[in-house]
Amino acid sequence: MPAASRSHLVLIPSFNTGAKVLETVTEARQYWKPVWVVVDGSTDGSAKALLERQESDPGLRVFVLPSNLGKGAAVLHGLREAVAAGFTHVLTMDADGQHPAARLPAFMHASQRTPEAMILGKPVFDPDAPKLRVNGRKISNWWANLETLWAGIDDSLFGFRVYPARALLGIMSASRWMRRFDFDVEAAVRLVWSGIQPINIDAPVRYLSAEQGGVSHFQYMRDNALLTWMHMRLLAGFVVRLPFLAWRRLPTASRD
Repeated sequence: MPAASRSHLVLIPSFNTGAKVLETVTEARQYWKPVWVVVDGSTDGSAKALLERQESDPGLRVFVLPSNLGKGAAVLHGLREAVAAGFTHVLTMDADGQHPAARLPAFMHASQRTPEAMILGKPVFDPDAPKLRVNGRKISNWWANLETLWAGIDDSLFGFRVYPARALLGIMSASRWMRRFDFDVEAAVRLVWSGIQPINIDAPVRYLSAEQGGVSHFQYMRDNALLTWMHMRLLAGFVVRLPFLAWRRLPTASRD
């Protein structure tokens, strides 16, 4: 097992992912310590299993929310606890087995080398990945890059990332949004607006079938409507910030 980090932790929000979240935690603990899980009002018995696992694993900490509030809300709960405990960075990782635990050290070490940046996963899809999901995300990626004046967000939706914890906590605490499926995109865009630059690192992604234990809560109409509304809000914010974003992109010598 790896030595415990005092600055960087793995944060896993989970909602009704069943036994898969225990597999994800087991894999993550092979590569990093500590690992925290925020159970977002699950009703599948996974909270009990995780709390039992916590008793025998000092590298695992579990928080249980009484009702389902959304991925972003679960991350926000973990962020508050992480900052209060003195951690400076959190790596968010899905509980459903899609994200590559073996890439945890590479992402964490990249963050430790450049703590002022956010480390974004750039998904590498296998041939079996659903084409609708793979191609559909290109639309959100295009809008996110427009909204940041092409600052370098290679993928706006992939949730395997390392965030500067205080910066993200400040942004989320000041907003009523970013609580559900809209979290990943808006977090990246607003952090760029705040001056935090992205570093993109390749990471393989797996889309697991139901037979493999895969769990998906994505609802095409609902979640795409949420993303559309989110991009409308971000575009309005981008227009207001455009002069400053353009000025910041100028060479230092040209700003005077």
